[in-house]
Amino acid sequence: MKSRILVSVVGVPLLLYVVLFAPEWVTAVALAILSGIAAGELLECVGLLKESRFLSRITVYAAVWTPLCAAFLPQWRGLSLLIYYLLAFAVAVYRAGEIKFAQLMAALFGGLLIPYSFSAFLLVEAAGHRGYLLLPFIFSFGSDTCAFFAGNAFGRHKLAPRVSPHKTVEGAVGGLLGDLVLAIGFVYVMNRYFSQSLHYGGMAVIGVVCSAIAQLGDLTFSLIKREFGIKDYGHIFLAHGGVLDRFDSVLFVAPAMALILPHLM
Repeated sequence: MKSRILVSVVGVPLLLYVVLFAPEWVTAVALAILSGIAAGELLECVGLLKESRFLSRITVYAAVWTPLCAAFLPQWRGLSLLIYYLLAFAVAVYRAGEIKFAQLMAALFGGLLIPYSFSAFLLVEAAGHRGYLLLPFIFSFGSDTCAFFAGNAFGRHKLAPRVSPHKTVEGAVGGLLGDLVLAIGFVYVMNRYFSQSLHYGGMAVIGVVCSAIAQLGDLTFSLIKREFGIKDYGHIFLAHGGVLDRFDSVLFVAPAMALILPHLM
């Protein structure tokens, strides 16, 4: 409990600073660091760190480079991803039979999809106000928190017992309703105090959709942990686990927000 409180006391103000007030290059560097750590956690989970240090290194390098490239050298992003993609398959072919297909897919997940999701924050920021960067966190953490309390209070029917035995349908509904309320509250604050013109109905729908996406992200990374028999991806956040334990839902919600948000402006 003490470690959880410590992480919250330090982590929440730091997150707010990086998201809302830090220079853009600080935000980009923070995203790159988180991306690299998350990729490393996934590779360790599937055993690739021991099997191929070279493929693991280039995967982590790609995960770090992609958000930086998206922020500072967007014209090189496509070429960088192509080079990594070809190198990953070249290593797999060269080490045929030693690197399993699941490990190769995990490398591509860590080197392409994870940094893509973290890079999506840069597109959310481009929507017009840095406050929008809070939305992936609001919808992810809000859905998780509301689902937890609703599940404890009303949970009767299992949602995905083979993936996460404690999650319930009633909890999932609570997460949906919680994000709906949070979406309306976010619009009120942004429109009243920051001269925005967001639509209540549109953001409410997005809140519900993003709650469903967040819950899918949570279950997806829980599925991976269960398949490989681990409790947490890491311990960088002490009792809260690793980057993938804390940002599993966020990695699914951020790209969705980057895609949807411009249509509300």
